[in-house]
Amino acid sequence: METYVLKKPTSHKTRKRVGRGPGSGMGKTSTRGQKGQLSRSGSKRRPWFEGGQMPIQRRLPKRGFNNFMKEEYQIVNLDRIAKLGVAEITPSVMRAHGLVKKEDKKIKILGVGEITTACTVVADAFSKSAIEKIKKVGGSAVLRKKARKIQDKTA
Repeated sequence: METYVLKKPTSHKTRKRVGRGPGSGMGKTSTRGQKGQLSRSGSKRRPWFEGGQMPIQRRLPKRGFNNFMKEEYQIVNLDRIAKLGVAEITPSVMRAHGLVKKEDKKIKILGVGEITTACTVVADAFSKSAIEKIKKVGGSAVLRKKARKIQDKTA
């Protein structure tokens, strides 16, 4: 018959009791070292502070250009619109069917794919091929902000 000896688990460490005098094993300076910024009470450093050396956001070269006037569109292709099977396709219909994430952001219709049924599509912008394909099946492309139909430029 074997006897088992149970050992205390090593994961149960005793907590470090700082600032409790010399008997704690961490007396006098309370594990802060001798002098310097971090030994003082109330000292703080921001996470990006690099000890006074030139910070990384100033050391690295600045590149590129961010155009704050850039217009960003949510893109919807014609083949996705054709699958809906709705007579009038507005931004709220596109949002309900998951084609766009937000109704109030600009929407652009691209001419990728084919459309077979005539429908009215309301959006902020259209590509030339999208307008041609919508008009070929007897539908109409309407600009949302101005609420006017796009005229044929061939007339």
